[in-house]
Amino acid sequence: MQISDCRLQIERYVRQSRYAPLREEGQRRLLAGRALVCGCGALGSTIANLLVRAGMGTVRIVDRDFVELSNLQRQVLFDEEDARLGTPKAVAAAEKLRRINSTMTIEPVVADVNPANIEELCEGIGVILDGTDNFETRFLLNDVSVKNGIPWIYGGCVGAEGQTMTILPGETPCLRCLMETCPPWGSTPTCDTAGILGPIVGVIASIQAMEAIKISSGNRAAASKTLTAVDLWPMRIRQIDVTKVRDAADCPACKKREFPYLAGREGSRSAVLCGRNAVQITQAGATSSLDELAARLSPHFHVLKNAFYLRFRVETYEITLFADGRAIISGTDEIAVARSIYAKYVGA
Repeated sequence: MQISDCRLQIERYVRQSRYAPLREEGQRRLLAGRALVCGCGALGSTIANLLVRAGMGTVRIVDRDFVELSNLQRQVLFDEEDARLGTPKAVAAAEKLRRINSTMTIEPVVADVNPANIEELCEGIGVILDGTDNFETRFLLNDVSVKNGIPWIYGGCVGAEGQTMTILPGETPCLRCLMETCPPWGSTPTCDTAGILGPIVGVIASIQAMEAIKISSGNRAAASKTLTAVDLWPMRIRQIDVTKVRDAADCPACKKREFPYLAGREGSRSAVLCGRNAVQITQAGATSSLDELAARLSPHFHVLKNAFYLRFRVETYEITLFADGRAIISGTDEIAVARSIYAKYVGA
C-alpha cells in the first residue's frame, strides 16, 4: 500500500482511532488483520458487518447455507432480493460488504466447516469468530484453535439470551475446559424450539467483534477473561470469572493435546439446521458435478440450478444439492427421514 493510500485509510477511521487504547498504531494493525467468520447467519452477518466497517483488513466468511425470507428478521446483511434468489449467504454478504468498504479483502467461501477443510480455512488467520448454530462445529473450532494457537471467540444466542467467551490458547480456558463433551443433539434449546429475537444477536455479535478488534489491533491483554451471559428480556447481564478453570480442569485439549473433532473421530455428518425445519447431509469425501446431477434429475423433476447449487421439490420436501457433496433437505427436522429422502431421490 502506498503511503498516500495508507493515510487515506487512516483518515477513514479517524473517529475510531481517536479512542485512546486504539490510536493510529492500533488501526494500522487492524488494517493488517485477518479474521475468519464461521457461519454467516444472525451472529456471523453482524460480526462481519462490524469488522469490515472497522477496517479489519481481510475477512474470510464461510457459510453452507442460502438466504431465506425468515432470515431477514435478524440477519443484517441480507434483503428480500437475496431471499428471492436464494443467494448463498457468504456470497450475498460479500457483495454487500464490498459496497460498504471496497478497500477491505472479503473472501466468501460457500462450504460446510468440517475437519477436512478447517485448517485450510484458518491459514493465515489471526482470529476466528463463531457464527455457527451447533456445538459440534464449535468443538471443531476449539480443536483447531488450541492446536494452532489461534484465538477464537465463542458466541451463541437463543430466545432473548446469549453468551460469549474469548479463548486465547495457552492463556485462558478453552471451550472443553468448561464443557468436556459436546451436548447431544436435541438436548439444548434451538431457534426452532425457543425462537430468537434480533436485538440479542446484535448484543452478542457486537461483543464478539469488539474482542476481535482488541486482539487484531495489538490489544490482546484487554480481551475479556469472563464468560459473559446476557438476557435482554429481564435485562440481566452476568459475567463469570473463568480464569482459574484452565488450571483446575484436566482438559483433553489444553492439557492432553487431544483433538478428536479435528481428526474427524467425533461428530455427526448430518445436522439439523437451526430455525429451518431442515437437515443437512454430508457424504464423506464426496463431490458432485452440478451439471451431471441436473442432467440426471431434470427428466424427473423441475430443477433450478445456479453456480452454487441445484434445487428440486419432491413430495413435501425441497432438496438442495451442493457441489461439495452436501445436501439440505427442507421440510423435516428428522435426520432419519432426511437420509431416507436423500437415498431415495439422490442416491447413497
